[in-house]
Amino acid sequence: MGPVSFVIAILGCADGGTACQQVAVAPARYESAAACEAATTDVLAGATDFDFPTIVARCQSARQPAALQRVPVRTPGRIVKEG
Repeated sequence: MGPVSFVIAILGCADGGTACQQVAVAPARYESAAACEAATTDVLAGATDFDFPTIVARCQSARQPAALQRVPVRTPGRIVKEG
């Protein structure tokens, strides 16, 4: 196996923070989880084109499908950074 890279998945969540679904993946890849986490605030700031009450940015391995990731539950109407 080669080195692991990370991507930022953008998740949109329905009212109550339930039923989150992946709506986009930021195009950049990061060499470490720390670099990915550091970039989530800027990615969230640009994630304004989605019609969900809650938008979540989550770093994940570029190798692991988003469907296998645990999706957080958040308060509606907030943009949050998933750590």
